[in-house]
Amino acid sequence: VQQLEAGSKSCAEDKMSTCCCAPRVSFSRLEDFRSLAKERLPKDVWEYYDYSTDDGFVKQENERAFQRYRLMPRVLRDVSTVDTSATVLGSRLDMPVAIGPTAFHSLAHPDGEKATATAAAAANSAYVVSVFANYSIEDVARAAPDGVRWFYLIPQKDPSRTKELLQRAEKAGYTAISLTVDQPRFHFQHRPESKMESASPESMRLPNLSFDDAPADATSPEFTAYLRDNVKQPITWDDVVWLRQNTQLKIILKGILTAEDGQEAVKAGVDAICVSNHGGRQLDGVPASIDALPEIVRAVGGQLEVFVDGGVRSGTDVLKALALGARCVFIGRPALWGLACNGADGVRQVLQLLKEQLNLAMARAGCTQLSDIKPSLVRHESFYLTGQHCSTD
Repeated sequence: VQQLEAGSKSCAEDKMSTCCCAPRVSFSRLEDFRSLAKERLPKDVWEYYDYSTDDGFVKQENERAFQRYRLMPRVLRDVSTVDTSATVLGSRLDMPVAIGPTAFHSLAHPDGEKATATAAAAANSAYVVSVFANYSIEDVARAAPDGVRWFYLIPQKDPSRTKELLQRAEKAGYTAISLTVDQPRFHFQHRPESKMESASPESMRLPNLSFDDAPADATSPEFTAYLRDNVKQPITWDDVVWLRQNTQLKIILKGILTAEDGQEAVKAGVDAICVSNHGGRQLDGVPASIDALPEIVRAVGGQLEVFVDGGVRSGTDVLKALALGARCVFIGRPALWGLACNGADGVRQVLQLLKEQLNLAMARAGCTQLSDIKPSLVRHESFYLTGQHCSTD
C-alpha cells in the first residue's frame, strides 16, 4: 500500500500527463483499479472515460442488475480441477472474457492500444480494437502479433473507404469486424475529447479515420467537420448486408437489446451479436444488458453466438452472464482502469483477476467446465420477492 501511495503522489505532481512508470499494483477487486485510476488520471480524462448519458441511469443499472441475480450452487461435486477455457468465434481463449472497443487509450497510458493488445494476448483473451484508437490497426497488430484481434468498424459514406478499412484489417490479421448498431447519430460537434486541456496531440490522433484528405489536427473544428462529412450515419440493415457481401471476416453486431433485432441479425447472416447498451453512453432508460440477455438468447436459438457487455465487475458477474446464455463477456472501462494503473501489466492484471475469480466462482457453484453452467444456476431476485419460493404446489 505504501508503494501505491508513493506512486500516486509522483503522478499528482504532473496532472497534465498520465503516469507511465507506476509501481506494480496488486488488487483483489476491480473497484480498487477504478479508485486508483481515478486518482491518477487527469480530471477531464477520467470524466471522459466515466461519462454516461443524461442522468447516468443505465450506467448504474448495468451494475445493479447483476446484483439482482442469485446463484444456485450445486454441492458435493469434484471441483478439484476447473477449466475456464472457451471457444469464441473459432478462437480458443483461456476464459470467456474479452476486451471490448473503447476509444483513446493513449489518454490512459502513452502506449495506448498497443499496451492493451499486448495484455490481451498475454492473457490469451481477445481484444476489439476501436476505429477511434490512437494507434493504427497495423501498429496494434505488430505489438501483439499472436493475439486474437477484432476490429470495430465505422462505415464511411464512400464505400471504397470502408472497403479500404476492411482490407487493412484483413491484411493485419484481424479475424472479425465489430459493428456498433446502437449509435444512429454521432454528435461530432460536441466531441468531449476535442476539448481536453490535459490531452497531448499524440493522445488525440485518429490514424484509422484519417484518410489522405484529413486535417492534420484531430482536435480542430476542421477535423470535426471532416468526420461529420465522411462517417456514414445512420447505418441500416442494408449496410449489414453490404458488409456481409464485402468481407470474409466474421461479423459481430454490437448494441442489440431486443429479441426482434436479434432475429434480424440471424436473417442478415452475421456470426455474433453483443447485447449491449453502450455502457450507458447512448440512449438512457433502456434495460441493463444482463436483463435483456435471456430473451435475446432464446430468440436467436443458437443460430449465432451471443455476447454481452456492461457492468461486469467480477468473476461472479461473468458466471451469471454465462448462465443466462452469453458465450463471451466483454469489459470496457475496467481495461482502461488497468491501463491507467500500470499500462499493459495493469490490463493483464485485470484480466487475470477476472479469470481467478471466475475459476473460484465456478468451483463454488459446482462447475468444472463451461458446459456445466446451466440456466438453472441463476435465479432472479423477483422469485423471492413475489413469494414463489414459498409455494406448496
